[in-house]
Amino acid sequence: MTSKTLTVSMIAAYAILNTSAFAENETGITLDPIVVSSDFREKKLSQTSNSVTVIGEEEIYDKASQSFIETLASTANVNFSAGASKAKYIQIRGIGERSQFEAPVNPSVGLIVDGIDFSNSALGISMFDVKQIEVLRGPQGTTFGANGMAGVVTVQSNEPTKETEGHLEATIGDYNTKAFGAAVGGTLIEDALLGRFSIYKNSSDGFMTNSYLGREDTNNIDELTAKAQLRWFVSDNHTIDFNYMHIDIDNGYDAFTLDNSRDSHADKPGQDTQKTDAFALTSTYQVSDAMHLVSKISYSKSDSIYSYDEDWTYVGEYFIPSLGWDNGYDYFDEYSRDKEQIDLDVRLVSDKEGRIFNDTTDWTVGVYAKKYDETMHRNRIKFGADNLSSYTQDTENRAIYGQLDTAITNQLTFITALRVENWKADYSNSAGETLKKDELLTGGKLGLNYQYNNKQLYYISLSKGYKPGGVNAEDVPTKEYETETLWNLEAGVNSSYFNDTLRSRLNVFYGKRKDQQVKLYEGNAVDFRNYLSNAEEGSYYGLESQLDYYPNDNLHIYSSIGLLHAEFDEFNLNPAQEGRAPAQSPKYQYNIGLDYRFTEAFTFKTNIEGKGSYYFSNTHEQKSEAYTLLNTSLEYTNGNWSAVLWAKNITNEDYQTRGFYFDNNPTPTVTDASGWIEPELYTQQGAPRTIGLTVSYDF
Repeated sequence: MTSKTLTVSMIAAYAILNTSAFAENETGITLDPIVVSSDFREKKLSQTSNSVTVIGEEEIYDKASQSFIETLASTANVNFSAGASKAKYIQIRGIGERSQFEAPVNPSVGLIVDGIDFSNSALGISMFDVKQIEVLRGPQGTTFGANGMAGVVTVQSNEPTKETEGHLEATIGDYNTKAFGAAVGGTLIEDALLGRFSIYKNSSDGFMTNSYLGREDTNNIDELTAKAQLRWFVSDNHTIDFNYMHIDIDNGYDAFTLDNSRDSHADKPGQDTQKTDAFALTSTYQVSDAMHLVSKISYSKSDSIYSYDEDWTYVGEYFIPSLGWDNGYDYFDEYSRDKEQIDLDVRLVSDKEGRIFNDTTDWTVGVYAKKYDETMHRNRIKFGADNLSSYTQDTENRAIYGQLDTAITNQLTFITALRVENWKADYSNSAGETLKKDELLTGGKLGLNYQYNNKQLYYISLSKGYKPGGVNAEDVPTKEYETETLWNLEAGVNSSYFNDTLRSRLNVFYGKRKDQQVKLYEGNAVDFRNYLSNAEEGSYYGLESQLDYYPNDNLHIYSSIGLLHAEFDEFNLNPAQEGRAPAQSPKYQYNIGLDYRFTEAFTFKTNIEGKGSYYFSNTHEQKSEAYTLLNTSLEYTNGNWSAVLWAKNITNEDYQTRGFYFDNNPTPTVTDASGWIEPELYTQQGAPRTIGLTVSYDF
């Protein structure tokens, strides 16, 4: 069965199952118990009126050995790109960054971990001691502002508990994969202070070999994450939560080759490092029966290095005197960044007694401030000579926001939300260029929710998101690029059938992008420049569905499907792209699988996840290949002990996670500069078949 046939079959099955004719009429059965906490108020997943995927604790445990970004990519219409030691750039519905070189970027997809904004520092997020991951698709302009145009991902670690509890976990696998984690929490001061602490160390040689250096670890993984959480019960109506995170990433980077193999000839492998210290302090104070006050301050500081052997060869592998390469082809590039961010958010949230307009309307009002500073130093080494450049960008955000949830009837709720944000940026670089930007940005939402019965919720919403413009650091055709806005129309239904054994979420969407930000590049290996620009207009539409079926206590069958049609409507800078899909916008994605407990001790899990072809870049026409990955695991549980034998990409499918198209191959047959060969597609390969064992103990 082809991947397209499989996709169509699943969609047809879903459409049949999602008709109201199958709905049970009994009352009193509630939908799933999963709680979504990314909005102003916690809600059950079945009651959320936008496209949300929740990756729960049980699923996270099964994916303990998988990278964070790749876990997200198993959800509908979420894609990723690598171009580094591992993937760290997220796209939702085809919107999002693919890499960062010299220019500063404003993220399209927000990433919040325990209340701390990691949108610019996604490399160090691990799956260990995580309770829940929430993926919100579409503009989240009211709640998250400038970083939430395409969507937001929030990560919640396991919280402190009154009872002392802990978790130990160890993993071994091929490619010299080793990981160990420990978490412990409980009461520190009776009735006053709870705490939880965790540490996780993860290492692997990676999937590349370097035959020139005789090494198998030049694209290695070496990561350490430590977290601490404290919960202080100041009084009966006041709680303060403190979250701290320390991240130390020391990964290698040696991923591209001239023949697109996993055998590198680089003589100067690069680095992909990140050192981060961050904290969040959240105060929740019950002002009265009518309202509570939530105040949060967070801070993070990250230092990173991203470097690579730009020629992918060793000195002496190619001698081309006609090009001035008497000593061989020799380029190296390094980007060192220092990032510092402070966020302050204060909001008043109404409770039941505080409803207004004749007791019909819940309300939220808040203010927000952010300061983000980034300094980059670049050293591009050409034939042993340093070429230095740098920039500094300081940004400040100030915002006010509010939301009203008005019950028109017992079943119908009208949602109105607005955010007004002032965004300022000061930019300067080593070439003496300066730029100041000062913009007033607005986002918001209008929505209707209709609770047909306790098993079906219908909703429709119109939302607006925005992404600030900026400046390119190099001498490129477009020095500045404009702010992008996105209008998104969404409609969906959350349903439960057959005594709550079948749960479904289905939504359709349409989006219109104005001044769509696009990343382009030009030149060749000797003079390669990338920059951001704007297409005048773009649009997308599609579908997302989730299905969970529990025919009995031992079997869980699930599917997740994403369909997407995106295109440039108007692109004056590159008219040939009009009508074409932007980069990283596959037409379909799916994840279908089952969990089967065949004895009290053993559970078998398997899934297939697939993705359609997509363009690697907005500059050229090169595309990835469509692919399907088969994964499986066997879990054994005995009391507090468990062991999971897992295998990923069992069929050893070849697939690509990043692609560039330019002339970088200095073949020995070249006689002069005009004889440089034609551009070629260079790709970074996805993970091959990997097998491992994870053992854990809970107490």
